[in-house]
Amino acid sequence: MPTPSYPVQDRRAAIKARIRTKQPHRVPNQRLRLFLVWLVVFGGIVGLLARLVYLQVSAAPFLRTKAQDQQLGNLPERTFRYPIVDSQGNLLAKDEPVFRLFAHPFLFQKQPDEIAKALAPVLDRSSDSLIELFKTGESGIPIGYRLSETEAEKINNLYLDGLEITREWQRVYPQSGLTSGLVGYVNTENQGQSGIEYSQQPLLKGDPIPLLVARDGQGKLLPDRFPLEPLNANDLTLKLTLDTRLQRSARQALHQTMAKFRAKRGSVIVMDVEDGSLKALASEPSFNPQRYFEANTELFKNWAISDLYEPGSTFKPINIAIALESNAIKADSVFHDGGQITVGGWPINNADNSGHGNLSITGILEYSSNVGMVHVMQRMDRSAYYNYLKKIGIGQITGTDLPFETPGQFKDKQQFLDYPIEAATAAFGQGFSVTPLQMAQLHAAIANGGELVTPHVVDGLYNPAGKKTKGLNLIQPRRIFSENTAAKVRTMMGSVVQNGTGKPAKIPGYRLGGKTGTAQKADSGTYSNARITSFVASFPLESPKYVVLAVVDEPQGGNAYGSTVAAPVVKSVLETLISVEGIPPSHPAELKAKPKASRPGG
Repeated sequence: MPTPSYPVQDRRAAIKARIRTKQPHRVPNQRLRLFLVWLVVFGGIVGLLARLVYLQVSAAPFLRTKAQDQQLGNLPERTFRYPIVDSQGNLLAKDEPVFRLFAHPFLFQKQPDEIAKALAPVLDRSSDSLIELFKTGESGIPIGYRLSETEAEKINNLYLDGLEITREWQRVYPQSGLTSGLVGYVNTENQGQSGIEYSQQPLLKGDPIPLLVARDGQGKLLPDRFPLEPLNANDLTLKLTLDTRLQRSARQALHQTMAKFRAKRGSVIVMDVEDGSLKALASEPSFNPQRYFEANTELFKNWAISDLYEPGSTFKPINIAIALESNAIKADSVFHDGGQITVGGWPINNADNSGHGNLSITGILEYSSNVGMVHVMQRMDRSAYYNYLKKIGIGQITGTDLPFETPGQFKDKQQFLDYPIEAATAAFGQGFSVTPLQMAQLHAAIANGGELVTPHVVDGLYNPAGKKTKGLNLIQPRRIFSENTAAKVRTMMGSVVQNGTGKPAKIPGYRLGGKTGTAQKADSGTYSNARITSFVASFPLESPKYVVLAVVDEPQGGNAYGSTVAAPVVKSVLETLISVEGIPPSHPAELKAKPKASRPGG
């Protein structure tokens, strides 16, 4: 059936009718839509701020560390050692930069012979030897060690490709062997091996400082953050009580005497009697700490601290003080010296093999009478004598800050009590052993009024302003003799120098107390013909400030005694001390007087 057709006007009318019959469309509220949009935006801002706070506050340490790990690298830490100076500020040890030169032949832009010819005069090597080294590898060939800053700069100015200079550090000792027995040395790992470099290592080592450098994404170092050497952060200095002027004088006098008497070794100690500080301690032979690897290892231990000897007659004033303090004798007691005495079947003689008749205590010290000393100490109960020797430290260490100290050797008490010869030999300083340092300590107790002080060489750490920041905890002084006893013994020792075996140490215009010592050396339980000679002095006698001890081991010749070998050494050191300290003469009228001949022995 055909589709009916309508006029155009009818179709339009039908469409309009359908539109009018439809419901109208509702438009959303505009304010609500705007609110929702702003709510989304605000939520985004709050979330962004929360994330920012998290990154900037909570996660900041982690992110900072992670960034530094990516952007910065650590150079190896270097352990600093504080410089060491003497009491006058003279440098004894310090860290100093040195350089090492490496060759990388595969990077050479010139012929090896040209490079060798340019380097030879700087390295003080032949060009042929350098060419041979270049042939040993393609990279990393060490061709120069311990180069100075000047030498490193000369090499840099050659502008040669294939060369690399690295900086290292070494410990240098400007005074060389003068102070090596005290200061010591460090090895290639910067570890102290002797002297205070060893014993005071915790005090000398500064805290290592971390060094950061910038690097790019490939890990290569960048110059914008390359650190300067932080030596200014290592600004403390270890100051010693040592005076290198006295040290030099002591060493020179010791050298001359050892050469004259062909002695095996020797030592000189200068100690402040008030506090035990060491102003000089020279022991020979010594070594060069810069070239320690060439030295005899026995020299690394200062024998004045580590080796024992029988003190002989220098111990007699100590025994007199013990006897006086114990009321066994009086200062005006008199004893007969017949030249020989037998104790427990053993004969004891004087050093000069002669008797001197009736002697006062002062006379016994003046003549250095062995027989007189045996009579003196026989006045004491042996048990009390033994206990007093232990009280003053025989068989013990002094507690010094120097390393490798050896305690003295002493018989056990029962042997000392059962055999009278033990007390008899101890009376004139034999049958037991001490170190030279302990002998100086004991005489310092006589000089300072009876107190035992601790020998030491370290003053402390000082900052650039001159303020001490750290010192040592030393053993506190303890009294072993009364002031009255010490004063009496000092007067006697003054007479030894004026009238007895100590005359070679006399200094016109000045007064000093002293005592000589000449002891046979023990060898496998018996005494040999070898001698060890010594002299000890307290100065000035009127009010002692210093003790000076010289010990010379195995001097040769028939005229080798404490008075002829060791006393002149002490005199020479005291003359330097007078000059250095500006000590005026106590007896100026004697300055032009001629010295009298001295008595041998002791």
